[in-house]
Amino acid sequence: MASTESYIVLVLWLSCLSFSLGSDPLDNVQMERVCENTVAVDFKQTKLNNFVPFIRSGEWSDIGGRDYMEDAHVCISDLAKNFGYDSVEDEVISFYGVFDGHNGKDAAHYVRDNLPRVIVEDADFPLELEKVVKRSFVQTDSKFAEKFSHHRGLSSGTTALTAMIFGRSLLVANAGDCRAVLSRRGTAIEMSKDHRPCCMNERKRVESLGGYVDDGYLNGQLAVTRALGDWHLDGMKEVGEPGGPLSAEPELKMVTLTKDDEFLIIGSDGIWDFFSSQNAVDFARRRLQDHNDLRLCCREMVDEAVRRGASDNLTAVMVSFHPDAPPPSRANKRTGRVTRSISAEGLHSLRVLLEGQ
Repeated sequence: MASTESYIVLVLWLSCLSFSLGSDPLDNVQMERVCENTVAVDFKQTKLNNFVPFIRSGEWSDIGGRDYMEDAHVCISDLAKNFGYDSVEDEVISFYGVFDGHNGKDAAHYVRDNLPRVIVEDADFPLELEKVVKRSFVQTDSKFAEKFSHHRGLSSGTTALTAMIFGRSLLVANAGDCRAVLSRRGTAIEMSKDHRPCCMNERKRVESLGGYVDDGYLNGQLAVTRALGDWHLDGMKEVGEPGGPLSAEPELKMVTLTKDDEFLIIGSDGIWDFFSSQNAVDFARRRLQDHNDLRLCCREMVDEAVRRGASDNLTAVMVSFHPDAPPPSRANKRTGRVTRSISAEGLHSLRVLLEGQ
């Protein structure tokens, strides 16, 4: 009898244990579904992150309506190799930059020729790339002041925007009003912010360092709040921290590229005076779909800005992450229509109309 009772107790105990562990078939099905969903999400994420960019680039510049060309640019497919160093763990770092000079070309050309080398020769390159880039902008600015301390070139300045691609990472550094725009399935993603006195954050920074904004100009003299050079302007720059209101320190933005990322446009402000970020992406996609030639696309963008009346120097650099042209725009699922934005020509006409009122 005792053994029979023990057997019954054991069966009841096992039943309770089975219930507490969720042995019900419905619970098992639910758990399997959760696991399947998790695996699907992980697989989708892994597939997305396994994207390997196919890097190619093109560039074009034009003097525009100016008497002198003060823009400069650079395209380096392998940054370390370009300066005689071996790539770390066979990871190639591509480097692209646009430099919009003012009051002469000396600062723009100096930064173009020296900033990439300063970055590569930093002791922390490439392991701490973000710190290296910030530090290199400031160091290059200081070196420019030393080199031209007794030279008329000291009176020049330049904005600077660089883009570095390593693996699936895109790092953009900007000081000034050049702009970088990423096309993500046809949608414009701004990778930089224009550093102008009208920007509230920049205005607060400037005023905290003893500067001021007068009629839209920094200290009544410059249309940008960040630039390299311009050491001849009183009250603008100071050696050391925190420095003067005109800063050479760039703002950084980094993203991980996926297959949805099509190309990057880098342009001097002469381009952005006649193209909004989305307009530029739309324009470039249409041209690339026609011929898939990046350099020709840059030329067409520059020519279009000139046709609309651009008077500034113009420079455009494009970097593509695919060998093929961007796919056609997708139709809106709700309306069946292709999503479009106002054209560059329409935007310019609207601006002229509003300014004429």
